[in-house]
Amino acid sequence: MDNINKFRSDTYFKKLFWITTFSSLTFFVIAFLRHFLLQSNAYDLGLFDQWIWLTSKNLPSYSSMTGLHMFADHGAWTLYIISLVYKLIPDINILFLSQSLSLCFTTIPIWLLCKRNNLSSKIGFLVGCFWLLQPVVFNINLFDFHPEVWAMPFIALYYYFEKNKNFYISILLTFLILGTRDGLVLLTFGFGLEQILKKKFGRALILLLISILWFLFLNNWIYPILNGDKGSVMALARYSNYGDSFVEILLTLFLNPLYVLNNINLIDSIFYLLILFAPAFVFWKKISFITLISAFPLVFSNILSESSSQRTLIHQYSLPVVLIIVISVINGLAKNSDKFIYNKKTFLWMIICWAALAKPLFFAGPYLSRLDSISPAREAFKEIPKDANVLTTSYLVPHLSQRSFIKYPNNKVDIKSDLKNFNVLLLNPLDPGWDSSRKLQQKYIMIAKENNWDCLEWDNGLELCKK
Repeated sequence: MDNINKFRSDTYFKKLFWITTFSSLTFFVIAFLRHFLLQSNAYDLGLFDQWIWLTSKNLPSYSSMTGLHMFADHGAWTLYIISLVYKLIPDINILFLSQSLSLCFTTIPIWLLCKRNNLSSKIGFLVGCFWLLQPVVFNINLFDFHPEVWAMPFIALYYYFEKNKNFYISILLTFLILGTRDGLVLLTFGFGLEQILKKKFGRALILLLISILWFLFLNNWIYPILNGDKGSVMALARYSNYGDSFVEILLTLFLNPLYVLNNINLIDSIFYLLILFAPAFVFWKKISFITLISAFPLVFSNILSESSSQRTLIHQYSLPVVLIIVISVINGLAKNSDKFIYNKKTFLWMIICWAALAKPLFFAGPYLSRLDSISPAREAFKEIPKDANVLTTSYLVPHLSQRSFIKYPNNKVDIKSDLKNFNVLLLNPLDPGWDSSRKLQQKYIMIAKENNWDCLEWDNGLELCKK
């Protein structure tokens, strides 16, 4: 790999490095601020924080909210690495920092890939900014925490080494990519499809086998062993229209395509594709469609999914796809002999797309909805012992998740069992949070009081009850 030091004298590299550094700090601050404003949630920030904390303490790595093992949630073995950091600094801000750094500093391997393709420093700077100005990059930084963000620089590095004769480095990188989320087997499978189009059949076979074997290893062995009767890839439930198992889903896709087409929300899917590719419109004639094929399995799975969250630029499902689009621009620019026109209109279009599809205005509206709850919540946190078993609202879970037992009330729970197993309630019927209700939380508090729990109430409706 070329030494980054040789770019230190490059003006455009310096600009990109400082913009990336500033973006990383900004991303971290706004993620921290969202959390401080009580807008983070049990799913997924509280889940990952509890899992990593439990692992760092050498406790059983099972979530008290889902009952799932940390490794058997999405096969993210890279979480064990961050648990080592938690041994030294058990702070949820580590997750925010790692996320912001991974998202923003993906610009460095992007720059290196541009230089590997003999593109100018000016183009390298432009494409780096193109990545930073992707709406999904900004949005996912605010959507709690997801370990697949760690894969972004490794995906760019995969393409950097993919052009190298030492292809084994790219193979090693696929294991890091897969170690952030099981769903990325679709991406590495796509890498294999891309190699087929390039007529590199040996490489394709290796990548396809890695993807298939990793999926089978998780779905047929690890998940059943660690999760018992819950053991299978969780995402398969989102494709239940096509079958109850992976094999049934595949058979439906190949043998009954008309049924599949009838179950796709066509308008929703077209809109999804439009917003996904809109920022790349200025590069459209330069895009490498061979590179884009690697994103096809992910895009197709998002379109097939019963969950509309997979067809937005708010959630994490489209993040790897967007990075592939950026890389396809790099490979397309390298293959086109005609020079790309770098001008202000290019940046203007990027900014327009960012302004239209990113969500910074949430800080001027939805994220300010709990301002009056911050002080009462902080006071309540101080009253809760560190070893207490806590039942609280979804948006308070990430503030208290570093303990063995914590969960939030929803309609699937057994109230009597919860009040037996948990010794602290921190609820707000006036603002019950995600997947809960005012009536349900009032019932918890009423039964606790009938059983002589000590309760303290704040003006905003927050109530703390201790057994």
